[in-house]
Amino acid sequence: MNHPYRFVPYLLFVLLLLSGCALPNLTYLLPPLTQGFAQEMPAERAVAQNPNVTPSPTPFQPLPPTPVMTPTEIPTFTPEPSATPPPALETPAPDSTFIPTEAVGNLPKRLNILLLGSDRRPGGSLFRTDTIILVSIDTQKGMVHILSFPRDLYVYIPGWTQDRINVAWQHGGFEGLAATMQQNFGVRPTHYALVNFRSFKRVVDDLGGLDVKVSQPLYDKYPGKGWITIPKGKVHMDADMALWYVRSRKTSNDFARNRRQQEVLLALFEKFISLDALTRAPEFYKAYKKAVVTNLQFEDGLALLPIAAQVALDRSRIKHYFITPEMAYDYITPGGAMVLLPNETAIRKLVHQVVGGK
Repeated sequence: MNHPYRFVPYLLFVLLLLSGCALPNLTYLLPPLTQGFAQEMPAERAVAQNPNVTPSPTPFQPLPPTPVMTPTEIPTFTPEPSATPPPALETPAPDSTFIPTEAVGNLPKRLNILLLGSDRRPGGSLFRTDTIILVSIDTQKGMVHILSFPRDLYVYIPGWTQDRINVAWQHGGFEGLAATMQQNFGVRPTHYALVNFRSFKRVVDDLGGLDVKVSQPLYDKYPGKGWITIPKGKVHMDADMALWYVRSRKTSNDFARNRRQQEVLLALFEKFISLDALTRAPEFYKAYKKAVVTNLQFEDGLALLPIAAQVALDRSRIKHYFITPEMAYDYITPGGAMVLLPNETAIRKLVHQVVGGK
């Protein structure tokens, strides 16, 4: 039987992922990357459109014409890794013989959950999980560790072949994706929550939009409006803008997408908290029970409530982790697809750190 408080885990995801701390100011071309600290964000700003583009009616409040940042150049990649590349640009090819990653043992008091966003369209049956976030909850210490995975990671999918990680769901559903995570990175998540674009937009529309704390400016082409700039600072976004913001990467990359996804989730958390969502769980459950697909049960939600209270009061209990450009290499597959070839040793070490392994 469905229970209203089964919706608690959905709200808890946002709380655990993004509770009260702004994400680090990340520069994706310069190491090192830091995580797990708060920073004060600038005052709210509006979206600035390129003054050279003819304006059209828009729900946003553009700033007066100001110089906008030049879009980042999209690099031109060699069709295949060179046999003798320069040392700084060396891109290893996939191994011809795959050796599965040593699995992290079943750790007591750990709950590993995948938070997933799909690109499934109405009427479609197949979809890709373009947002993949691993949430590892230490129920004993009351700590939450979050790791975002780029969708283009080129991994081995059990029972299939080497392919992007975002198609693993097509080859076995959640169990297929969980097996892919285990075989490549040594951790097998036991739970998941899945939201598609349509559901995401509905929730954001119902909430009246989101105030997103943008840590890095974004200059990219917006459908129907030409080139626009999302400035650093707090920017109000409607559902269409928020979805475009988390998916845009023509002038950036998968690493920047991961950061923007968590920024939007932070805004979603703040909106829910402002609406007293935890105490209004039955109401939100009734409204959005069909928007989220999950294997979490009522008992799981109850078990996580004490941790939700802990992290709400102590923001240092949330630790953010990201796979950086130093951990994955640009690679063109024999079929011509541009992917990210993982540095298995580096990512495995990071994953084990996140889930409490080696």
